[in-house]
Amino acid sequence: MSEQHIKLPEGSIEKTTTTLNLGPTHPATHGVFQNILELDGERIVSAEQTVGYIHRAFEKIAERRPLYQITPLTDRLNYCSSPINNIGWHLTCEKLLGVKTPKRVDYLRIIIMELARISDHLICNSIVGVDAGAYTGFLYVMQYRELIYEIYEEICGSRLTTNMGRIGGFERNFNDIAFQKIEKFLKEYPAVLQEFENLFTRNRIFMDRTIDVGPISAERALNYGFTGPNLRAAGVDYDVRVHSPYSSYEEFQFDVPVGTTGDCYDRYLVRNQEMWQSLGIIEQALRKVLEFKGAEAEIYHADVPEYYLPPKEDVYTKMEALIWHFKIIMGEINMPAGEVYQSVEGGNGELGFYLISDGGRAPYRLHFRRPCFIYYQAFEELTKGAMLSDAIIVMSSLNLIAGEMDA
Repeated sequence: MSEQHIKLPEGSIEKTTTTLNLGPTHPATHGVFQNILELDGERIVSAEQTVGYIHRAFEKIAERRPLYQITPLTDRLNYCSSPINNIGWHLTCEKLLGVKTPKRVDYLRIIIMELARISDHLICNSIVGVDAGAYTGFLYVMQYRELIYEIYEEICGSRLTTNMGRIGGFERNFNDIAFQKIEKFLKEYPAVLQEFENLFTRNRIFMDRTIDVGPISAERALNYGFTGPNLRAAGVDYDVRVHSPYSSYEEFQFDVPVGTTGDCYDRYLVRNQEMWQSLGIIEQALRKVLEFKGAEAEIYHADVPEYYLPPKEDVYTKMEALIWHFKIIMGEINMPAGEVYQSVEGGNGELGFYLISDGGRAPYRLHFRRPCFIYYQAFEELTKGAMLSDAIIVMSSLNLIAGEMDA
């Protein structure tokens, strides 16, 4: 922290401002990125954002990796909802390869993506509460984040960075325990979410801390390139699941919650409502999955042997399966030449993958469209003239995930 003396016109009273280095390791900045704030007392005069502290060169690495070895990179973007990143990448590969997935695969993917969305939103909104001084809500909902992670474990063995799924579907079928835990979540979480809303939504302190804090108009949000909950909070009902459906989302009934002012309170309300909508989508998808009987109930991937890994038991006992496993993992198969863009509705907005192939074994170019990187550009505008404590609330409500800042 340092003080600066600003030279004013002759006859004016000299004014002192303070430069505050908020980050890159400050515990309230939600990740490894830096904000250099100029303060007049506790009022923010200007802010300068810095990213690059966790630069991992993902896009450059992808130019030297086969398709499957890129999947773990996507985990590390928004690590609060990794399965959405994984499935978004696999959808991109499938678009390039011309793979059509079975309906049951689509429905299973929707269940997982909506669970991931709930996991992402409950973390964001509970952390907004923590940064406003209320810790109880965070602890209360985190046990259900754990339940979601237990569901992930049943499906792929991982919790946070899941590496979930395969090109064409999933590595294995969902077992009975996974379905039981999904049903348990659908049964128990609505009451917990309702109590969470009771704690915060009409809480006077919480409302005072979030209403009219960090607002943005629909026009300014669109100019920045906002998508997802932060754009919808400003009043624009853009949702990739509706406007560019994928994984059979067009078959599902759900509303797109929108706000009016684009402030921290509206961002909180939109994410809460989206959790309710996600619960409804999961219920619909689960009903559709349970309608499959007999052999159809065993379908969990498309028939694409050139890109879908053979079963492990075959890899251990059959030479041909071992050869194909090696060829797929090590990228011994040339992909078609082409140029595709695939986006999904991630936890924080439109997560896009722009893939260019020259017909080789690795992408010629791969660009990740990370929604948080776009939001962060507006941070100065959202906090200018606000109090220092408001800057932390704004950061929370935008749900800035450091992993998406710098690919």
